[in-house]
Amino acid sequence: MELSIPSRLKHAWNAFQMNRNPTYTNNYYGSSSSTRPDRMRFSRGNERSIVTSIYNRIALDVSQLSFEHVQLDKDGRYSETKTTGLNTCLTLEANLDQTSRAFFQDASLSMFDEGSIALVPIDTNLDPNITGGYDIESIRVGQILTWYPKHIKVRLYNEQTGIKEDRIIPKSIAAIIENPFYTVMNQSNSTMQRLIRKLSLLDAIDEQSASGKLDLIIQLPYTVKSNLRKQQAEERRKAVEDQLYDSKYGIAYIDSTERVIQLNRPVENNLMSQIEYLQNLLYSQLGITQSILDGSADDKTMLNYYNRIVEPIAAAFVDEMRRKFLTKTARTQGQSIMFFRDPFKLVPVSELAEISDKLTRNEIASSNEMRQTIGWKPSKDPKADELRNKNLNQPESELQKDQTSQDLKGIEDKDKEEIQNG
Repeated sequence: MELSIPSRLKHAWNAFQMNRNPTYTNNYYGSSSSTRPDRMRFSRGNERSIVTSIYNRIALDVSQLSFEHVQLDKDGRYSETKTTGLNTCLTLEANLDQTSRAFFQDASLSMFDEGSIALVPIDTNLDPNITGGYDIESIRVGQILTWYPKHIKVRLYNEQTGIKEDRIIPKSIAAIIENPFYTVMNQSNSTMQRLIRKLSLLDAIDEQSASGKLDLIIQLPYTVKSNLRKQQAEERRKAVEDQLYDSKYGIAYIDSTERVIQLNRPVENNLMSQIEYLQNLLYSQLGITQSILDGSADDKTMLNYYNRIVEPIAAAFVDEMRRKFLTKTARTQGQSIMFFRDPFKLVPVSELAEISDKLTRNEIASSNEMRQTIGWKPSKDPKADELRNKNLNQPESELQKDQTSQDLKGIEDKDKEEIQNG
């Protein structure tokens, strides 16, 4: 029902008119921050290392997968997607501040940095401590601080207060995800940690070389052994410092018998070669290459990357959420949590037509399913949803059946029209 003009004016809303008095307001919105308080922050110096680019690349690829709460058939195959609050968290909105993709990217980055994280349900329709048949309405990533036999102490962002708070959560309701590459990334003496330490040393050397020191040694024409000679040498050093500091171009003079030795020449070390060795070793242990990071990898390289890195991480998420967020009864009824990857994202347009022809000709996919893959609107023709090889002539019985159905539909439409006309 269309609203009248007075009703429109009465029910109209404008974001800039929320506070009618701009000079004074009694509204208190909670604690404030100039930066996003719930954002994940790296620890142990990882934010200053090039390994963050590796973390972010993998986390971004994991977040591009489709995680869904699904219903399986009797053979354990995907049948349909469930319309539950958990599926909304996995596909649309995980919480007030994060979409589903941002949530899984945050979870992956936190897992790489901490080694283990907890996915904690925040809002549920029933109390998880009383019954297991609850539906999750919002979920957040928690940092595990302390481990207990049946509980964990996690640090969670409270969207009501705007700050992070520590809570003790039972292990039975929190999905605890451990990094599948823990021994490579998070172990105390792992390849990733050794690479981070080497990069920190390289940064320290760079800061020291760029500190602005001259590193000069002045050789005096006399031996400096007695206290008097040491005092004279200190006065001479101070005089050279004053000359360089007060000079416009940094020029000083010395005696003809004195000699200046400069020490700030680059010192050769094998630190960079060690970093390159550890970086190549890390790439080989993870199954990643430089071409994956810069986007120039071919199909085989990307397939190996998805199978060896992305799939184990996604499987860790799915297995733990299936174990903790679905009851035994729900799993018996065929409910599950699965992830899907679009296989056509890496297929060029030149090959997509050939693939579409093979899939439709062998009755694997319908025409509308392939149109959806390309990004086109589905066709309204009923035949576009049929699994049928359109390159073959349709059997005579099928043609008669289609003709009969079309005739019946025409008769029904004609009867409806006569009824409407009275």
